[in-house]
Amino acid sequence: MSSQFRAGAHCGRVSLSVWVVCLALGCSTHADPSAASRVRDSSQNGGTDAGGSSSDPGSGGSDATANGGSLILNVPDGGDVASGGSGGSNAAPPGTLPPGFTKADMGGFELGAPISDGGSGGAAQGGQGGGSSSSCGTTILAVIRDFKADGSTFEGPTIGDDRGVVQPMLGADRKPVYAKTGASNTIAGPDVFNTFFHDTPGTNLPFVLYMWFEPSSGVTSFQSSAFFPLDGAGFGNDGNDDQTPPVMHNFHFTTEIHTEFKYNGGETFNFTGDDDVWAFINNQLVIDLGGVHSAEQASVSLDAQATTLGLTVGNVYPFDMFQTERHTTGSNFRADTDLAFVDCGTIVPDSPPK
Repeated sequence: MSSQFRAGAHCGRVSLSVWVVCLALGCSTHADPSAASRVRDSSQNGGTDAGGSSSDPGSGGSDATANGGSLILNVPDGGDVASGGSGGSNAAPPGTLPPGFTKADMGGFELGAPISDGGSGGAAQGGQGGGSSSSCGTTILAVIRDFKADGSTFEGPTIGDDRGVVQPMLGADRKPVYAKTGASNTIAGPDVFNTFFHDTPGTNLPFVLYMWFEPSSGVTSFQSSAFFPLDGAGFGNDGNDDQTPPVMHNFHFTTEIHTEFKYNGGETFNFTGDDDVWAFINNQLVIDLGGVHSAEQASVSLDAQATTLGLTVGNVYPFDMFQTERHTTGSNFRADTDLAFVDCGTIVPDSPPK
């Protein structure tokens, strides 16, 4: 409505049974092993129950290893995602837009390779060897899925808020669970909803997406008032925006982010955008902007909800966010936070729609 696994620069289609991730300055399969960034199976990542936590990750291992069929790559120290090359020769200085990224109002994004197989997932972890910072930079891995307009759920006739569509606890597969037995105000029913964040051949086309959050005074921000990462890709451009003259874009997609943060106390997360947005902290729903609507805003103060969410200062907790773009004529996405993310994102193992 009005509204972040880099598979190497030349890896082509991504098979998640064995996939490659480069998330740092000048990623290279021949980087110094002492600066390894692990890729781990998502069964070991963020699967805590409400009230639980994972331990502080510390420094990454010194050798590249493999877990659950996922390839672990060596990544050089420091910075954000670069668009290829070796040893950081083409990399942007920290705090600047990485090469190859599309500049947004704040931050930027780059569409990665198509995803195939729906096999084992993994994460790019921030803790690097040699005692370096555990920060993963400010580029977050996401999955974006392209859909076709179906006239009911995507580009449907009903415009308006649609709260309470997802259950308050994240599912065991780290996906939202549909809360209704039939259709909601804007969603045709559970079968359609369950394709939103599951790879469904013939219904959606999944891609890797990198989202660079721009740092400023202790806050990182991503803001795009024309958020169309799939333009010219997937099923193709299929709708006009609200500009004069109108411009064709690829509307009708969903975005999925899974990462972790260390709770230091005093943090906030703010989101403004459209259409649906559901955010979970420690597997519990903290933002519900469900519906097909113009840009809407919600904020979370972690201290205010620490007891309810089971947060303890110093521990690491999962952060999961889901967004949809389901209707023309605009697409807005803005997130501002001072959360200290400790990994660069996870592609969770996919399962067939329920």
